[in-house]
Order: sequence, then C-alpha cells, then structure tokens
Amino acid sequence: MYTPVAFAESRADVVHALLRAHPFATVIVQGNDGSVVNHLPMELVEGNLHGHVARGNELASFDGAAVLAIFHGPDGYISPNWYPSKQVTGRDVPTWNYAVAHVHGRLRVTQDKTWLRALLDRLTDRFEAGEPAPWHVHDAPADYVEKLLGAISGIEIVVERIEAKYKLNQNHPPANRAGVIAGLHRRNAPGDATLADLMTSHV
Repeated sequence: MYTPVAFAESRADVVHALLRAHPFATVIVQGNDGSVVNHLPMELVEGNLHGHVARGNELASFDGAAVLAIFHGPDGYISPNWYPSKQVTGRDVPTWNYAVAHVHGRLRVTQDKTWLRALLDRLTDRFEAGEPAPWHVHDAPADYVEKLLGAISGIEIVVERIEAKYKLNQNHPPANRAGVIAGLHRRNAPGDATLADLMTSHV
C-alpha cells in the first residue's frame, strides 16, 4: 500500500481501535485461479483475528495460506473550498480522506465446536448490546444451534504485520484541517461526523 510518511500509522492501540470499530473486513487469499475474496466480520482476540464462514465456503479450504484482511474506517470527499488557503492562493484541489488497515497473516481453519460457540457468543453479545432486549445464542433451541455449528468453519488469522494509513490532511496546516472538520460537520452526509471525529482525535 502506498503510504507517505505523513499518513502512516504504526501505533498498535490506534490501529486496533480501527479494527474494533469497523470489524467488517475484506479477506483475500490467492487461489490457483486467482484471488479468493470474502467479506465477513472479524473479531480482534489477543492480537489475532477470529471469524467464521459457511463450511462450504472456499475460504475454509485454505488452512495455512497467506491471507490479507482489509479494514475500512470512515472516509469521505474533501472539497478544496473548505481550505482557508484556497481562498488566498487558489492552489488547492479536491481529495478523499480515509483510514484503512491491511492485516497480513496466516490462515487457520477450525471446526472445533467449543471454539466456534465461544466466538458466536462473543460476536452476538457485542452486536446485540444496543438492543432493548438483546438476543443470545442460547435463546435458540440447543439442537438447532448444534446443527448450525456443524455447518460453519472457524477462521483465525494469525497476524504477522499490519499496514495502516490514516489520510486525514496531515500534510496541510492546522487551519485547513479545521476547515475540513467544519466542512464535514456542515455537509453531514452519512459517515461525515465519524470522519470529522477521527480527524479531531487523530494527532
């Protein structure tokens, strides 16, 4: 990934926060006939990534393969009209701000039902937490859950390295960054507030 020094992010806590806040990853392995691409939520567990796919999913046949998981944070179009410097020099153009992480590692596949059940419990409890009456895996009939566990494969990515890029106008003066944050709040398109918040907190 092309990453100018100004946009590189290597702090583990910052990158892990991105992975947790935006868990829906694009997972890529190289097959005999080209790239095999899947999209699935991944959970960060003690530095590695856990998820699951249908047992018939081609990804489940790549145990031991090199794998790339891409996590997309907030992103959005940036108008040059938001830069105070543009009003003075006119020497500014549109761009796109975003945060992204590329997680490289080795794939492990498991059918261990204890591992799978623990994963499903954690994922469900996390994403149901905001519901007025959260659903839990144990709310479903035990025999039904057992049948479903037999139909999925656990996916673990043993992380070897992470490349993260936070392109948030770090190459601009503070006044331009403030102008972009104000512009995002004013436009208020889907995701703009999240991107503005990231720009505000990211130093």
